[in-house]
Amino acid sequence: MATTDSNWLKGIKGKSFADISVDAASFNTLEQDAQIGQVPINTEEFLRAADSLVTLFNILGPKTFKLVIDDLNGNITKVRTRMLAAPAESQTLQDLVLNELKTGKHTATEGLLWLCRGIEFTVESLHHNLQNPSVELKDSFNAGYAATLSKHHGWLAKKAFGVALGWCPKRAVFYKQLADADYKEGQLAGEAEQALGLKVQTEVIPDLNNEVDALRRVVKILKAFQASKEAQW
Repeated sequence: MATTDSNWLKGIKGKSFADISVDAASFNTLEQDAQIGQVPINTEEFLRAADSLVTLFNILGPKTFKLVIDDLNGNITKVRTRMLAAPAESQTLQDLVLNELKTGKHTATEGLLWLCRGIEFTVESLHHNLQNPSVELKDSFNAGYAATLSKHHGWLAKKAFGVALGWCPKRAVFYKQLADADYKEGQLAGEAEQALGLKVQTEVIPDLNNEVDALRRVVKILKAFQASKEAQW
């Protein structure tokens, strides 16, 4: 085992969705989607957090989730390209979309739409698993897919995802690898295994819950904004 802390959630500290400066107090008082969609999301912070989220799939399985990784990275690139091309007009994701649409183009806008869908799939799968401690990861990701991405996929994509999700790691292994990326099933025993299990319960689960809450908040804002008339093309 590595002697350094390879806890994934500690590793993304400062560049996670929990670090995006969203006015949570204001967000929690809003009820109408039209208002929620106007809560600003800093573009640079969002892209940095999205980059971090992609690395989660290195733990889940880079081969298993290659479709998701490629899709997320491709859409991150579309949004970042627009931000770099027009930084003054792209301080928030809402500004980026509205200003790009004024040019008659929608490359980044469409990329953000699909990026939001991919993020929603990920976070709803994780949320399902956190809320159902006895459920295996593949079942939670299948539930997350059914509730999100499957609505936008044709039969071929659905079939490909169905096969890929069947290769999710075991729940217990995944959480221990979040605590220590070097962990391999069967590698530890006795007190060492118990210590890692304790780390999962006292560090990983609480931190992951916080990140999932932040992710769901950002997704809710984006979906509300993307459903607005002004964000259409």
